Amino acid sequence: MSKNPFDFEKCEILAIDILTDIEFTFRIATSITPNHGQFCQVSIPKVGEAPISVSGAGEGWIELTIRSVGILTKKIFELKIGDFLYIRGPYGNGFDLDILKDHHVVIAGGGSGVAPVRTLINYLYNNENYASSVDLMFGFKTPKDILFKDELEKWGDKFNTIITVDDACGVDDGVCEGLITKYVKDIKLSEFSKMKVIIVGPPLMMKFTALEFMKYGVNKDNIIVSFERNMSCGLGKCGHCKIDEKYVCLDGPIFSYDVAEKLID
Repeated sequence: MSKNPFDFEKCEILAIDILTDIEFTFRIATSITPNHGQFCQVSIPKVGEAPISVSGAGEGWIELTIRSVGILTKKIFELKIGDFLYIRGPYGNGFDLDILKDHHVVIAGGGSGVAPVRTLINYLYNNENYASSVDLMFGFKTPKDILFKDELEKWGDKFNTIITVDDACGVDDGVCEGLITKYVKDIKLSEFSKMKVIIVGPPLMMKFTALEFMKYGVNKDNIIVSFERNMSCGLGKCGHCKIDEKYVCLDGPIFSYDVAEKLID
């Protein structure tokens, strides 16, 4: 008998890392083995279900970085180590590692958009000859909103890393003020055909960051973005995530920008 695609796995919470007042990372015991950029449907019975990007993975566990923004996520934040979440997935297409090999890779994340690219960055960090070079750009509202501070420091030891904040009040050394679009010019943009740009964040951030890279000569088909949608089923059945003829849960959430720019909601 084939497995019901809507079946969930009851998963124990192994650890909770408090990143900010409204963003926690939950490490969860599971047999799920996601690809970089995929998401899972996370639920609590009688409360609700929501799609959450996988921000970390290892043998027998995954990590989910969750922002408290609604009834379900607020309830999740009340859980403790040893409690359970209900997970199904993984879903979506993930990042294609093959197209990144031997290329200059730029990864730009805005706010909680850093979470979906975290496993990919760690892969490139641990396989330093996979890409010819790597640049990282991360934008946050304020210094207190900066996520994964220890890892940002670690990544900065190996990769050119630019961290920006909109409000620089109380900013630390090494953090720039302003939107990340302001600092695209500081990336070495000499070999456009060898560059792959990955952008994850709020829609406007992705749009204007993509336009800025295109202004410097990066082709739109070499720019990759990740869509965030209310993906209720994850299987292309409910239609909640459909934009034009694309189902974000099936065809995405990862799209090349030459496709993404034509998707009108």
